[in-house]
Amino acid sequence: MELQTKAAAVAEKWQGKGYEKGETQLFYRDMFEIFGVPVERVAVFEHAVKRLGKGGGFIDLFWKGRLLVEQKSAGSSLDKARDQAFEYCEDLSDAEHPRYVLLSDFQTFELYDLREGIDAKFALKDLPEHIHKLAFIGGDEEADLTEQEEVNIKAAELVGDLHDALEAVGYTGHDLERLLVRIVFCLFADDTGIFDRNAFQDLIEKGTAENGADVGTTLSGLFQALNTPTDKRQSSLNERLAKFPYINGELFVEGLRIPAFDKKMRALLIAACRFDWTAISPAIFGSLFQSVMDKEERRNMGAHYTTEQNILKVIEPLFLKDLQKEFNRIKRLRGSNRAAKLKAFQEKLASLHFFDPACGCGNFLIIAYRELRLLEIKVIRELRKNEDQYELDVSNLSLLNVDQFYGIEISEFPVRIAEAAIWMMDHIMNKQLSEEFGEYYIRIPLQRSPTIAHADALETDWSEVLPPEQCDYIMGNPPFIGAAYLTSKQREQMRRVVDIKGAGALDYVSAWFIKAGEYIREGKASIGFVSTNLITHGEQVGQLWPILFDRCGLEIAFAHQTFAWGSDAKGKAQVHVVIIGLTRSEYAPDQLSDNAPRHSREPRHSRESGNPESRQGSLSLFSYPDLKGDFEESVCTAISPYLLDASNFVNPHITVRDASRPLSDRPLMLRGTQPTEGGYYIFTGEQRREFLSMEPGAEKFMRPYIGSREFIRGGDRWIFDLRNAAPSELAKMPLVKERIAEVRQFRLASKKPATRKLAETPTLYDNGIVPDAPFLVVPGVSSERRVYVPIGWLEPPVVPSNKVFAVLNSKKPLFGLLTSAMHMAWLHYFGGRLKSDYSYSIGLVYNTFPVPEAGYDTLEPHADAVLQARANRPDSTLADLYDPDTMPPDLRKAHQKLDKAVDRLYRKPPFTSNEERAAHLLTLYESMTKS
Repeated sequence: MELQTKAAAVAEKWQGKGYEKGETQLFYRDMFEIFGVPVERVAVFEHAVKRLGKGGGFIDLFWKGRLLVEQKSAGSSLDKARDQAFEYCEDLSDAEHPRYVLLSDFQTFELYDLREGIDAKFALKDLPEHIHKLAFIGGDEEADLTEQEEVNIKAAELVGDLHDALEAVGYTGHDLERLLVRIVFCLFADDTGIFDRNAFQDLIEKGTAENGADVGTTLSGLFQALNTPTDKRQSSLNERLAKFPYINGELFVEGLRIPAFDKKMRALLIAACRFDWTAISPAIFGSLFQSVMDKEERRNMGAHYTTEQNILKVIEPLFLKDLQKEFNRIKRLRGSNRAAKLKAFQEKLASLHFFDPACGCGNFLIIAYRELRLLEIKVIRELRKNEDQYELDVSNLSLLNVDQFYGIEISEFPVRIAEAAIWMMDHIMNKQLSEEFGEYYIRIPLQRSPTIAHADALETDWSEVLPPEQCDYIMGNPPFIGAAYLTSKQREQMRRVVDIKGAGALDYVSAWFIKAGEYIREGKASIGFVSTNLITHGEQVGQLWPILFDRCGLEIAFAHQTFAWGSDAKGKAQVHVVIIGLTRSEYAPDQLSDNAPRHSREPRHSRESGNPESRQGSLSLFSYPDLKGDFEESVCTAISPYLLDASNFVNPHITVRDASRPLSDRPLMLRGTQPTEGGYYIFTGEQRREFLSMEPGAEKFMRPYIGSREFIRGGDRWIFDLRNAAPSELAKMPLVKERIAEVRQFRLASKKPATRKLAETPTLYDNGIVPDAPFLVVPGVSSERRVYVPIGWLEPPVVPSNKVFAVLNSKKPLFGLLTSAMHMAWLHYFGGRLKSDYSYSIGLVYNTFPVPEAGYDTLEPHADAVLQARANRPDSTLADLYDPDTMPPDLRKAHQKLDKAVDRLYRKPPFTSNEERAAHLLTLYESMTKS
């Protein structure tokens, strides 16, 4: 029976009645029954409360943490009731404090949402129109994100406790995973209306022995009942089991070993039953639930699940915004065909197919389904305005269903969680539909299922999961594994998918981009993936993007520049990521009319023409000024693989390629010394002092050894320089000779022929430089927090390590150029990354950097000002000086003046951002490298 009809019956029954003392309990039994909730199960009447300094009192109806009701007789003023109710709230503990306060004299209602600060007032006769405001009685309130996070984690912990207890007695593996998924579904179904409310809880609490011995067989019998149509069940079936509905959906098909519960395990299951599962988010809980299976993961509960806000950053520009715009256009129509167009749009929503080829617990699919169902509710709302023109079939009120969603997941347990969670979301949306339109709408038994393949996505033909011509959108968050951390199997997969030489630096996520690009060549889909930002920086750009552009024929349709990707949970993982949307290059997605076939789309631009003005369409580029929080959206006609606005580029696909020599006139940059000596020639300060106490003659052969860390933060490291040591001198230093012998043996043991060859000259370094004059130093790695990479001079006897780069015979103008915002922009966008830190390189950053054609000798006084500001603080390290929070004002000012001077060498109009500098530099690079 529809909720509005039930509410109307209650309103009619109580019209003109209402005696506080004698009829309050009867009234609220009827009110709660509208939602199918026995009031005594969740609330108590005449709840005693101790009032501070005012003696005792009694709350007319109290639902701990949820609802406080203060009731008066019909016709009474509610002013006193209001004061009394809020005084009671002040006397309750935090755990007891309700979210809602309801005042009533039977004929009128005042409802207060204490969390949101919302209130509503309505008469009993209008109850059917306002019944949705009381939907929280049936469990349909929306929790805020913080509370929801805590609720999900608490639920996962309850399941984790049960998991550990079962595992401890030997119930493990596949059966345990399946059992827990079924139990979680039952817990959810018990509180959300799939089962009669608390039917599962009653079955365990009242239908099993206290010692728990029969819990396993009871669960087994329940699972069989849930998998059997009611008309095919045995007539002698236990009465408690017989009242459960037929579920289907393959969730309860497979037979499992019967678990042997004991008293403790039964108590744990009952604790989970008593938990309120109505606030659980299927999207978030799935990932948390997976983590209970791994005790190490559980220590950092929630660190790996994806926030809904971040999922929306993928699906909104991928498809949701366009669908919303299309709906809004139809909504504004007038005329007799409006209803038909709305229905056609609803049918279009029901025809779409979504695919996540690395779906995990299905959170992208779940949120996408929820958002589409919410959009469909808006469509149905508009259709109901035209009921005189278009008859609605209540049995088919919603056309969308779970079988529009497909996924691939390598681990079985997340596959089962994803299936169950999507069904859970389907039920939540069906309940919301019921509350919205007053129709009782439920899909039990389950007739359709999502398709989640248990397989390795890189070993699977995706077309066997979903034919590409049927797929509309590919989305997800493929695994973040750096090239250096791949297993041998993963490296082999990468070689097979990438299929070009010299692509060994690509991260694992690249394989999903390539497979998706090849998959949609035979179809119509668009792609939206999350990725580590490394595929848009450094050498990976030149390896991956030509494949995507040329081999797969893709274009970037939208992009989120680098931001911190984390979860809402404690211990959240902070990874720097990008989001990239891709479409087939011959199509401009924004130019597709409502009903135009995909082949009618016009090309976004002609790559052959090389004319930026020929490009059509507007693309969204999202940037994050502080790498997190709010983003800024800009519109462009082309996006570069570095996620820059490429609207003015002749070739938006251009990538910066490693160069063996500088592309313009400037001194060579060299890598510092690589000794390859097994650590026998390198000493800390303490080790040096100890060694020299035994071998004082070795002091003349020791030089300071400076790498990135020592250069930036200071330090005390030393290295032997034995190039010019005479044999007679070495003969007098037996400890040094021992070190030389150790180096020889170390090199001989190498698997590399070149290193074994070096064993013939153990007193020489593998390669590198030992400068005899001051030299310019660039650290190989520097924190991304710094506005400027600390660059400076060192002088003999320092030996630069292989962790820094050196320019010999350098002059101050070059120092000024390299320490400027212009060079930092080049490094930021086109250099590599070590984790999130800047990773400098000679071939990719220094040699390719476009320098101004003339005039940079004028930078010398500005370079002097920077060096002088540093010299003013001789006790501060470069780390101290370039900490963005404590950078001295005079040093910052000197850099800002230098930046302006450098900018003017490139163009007269000032640059407004590093992104603008990078785009300008890339156009210069494009002209420098044009053949």
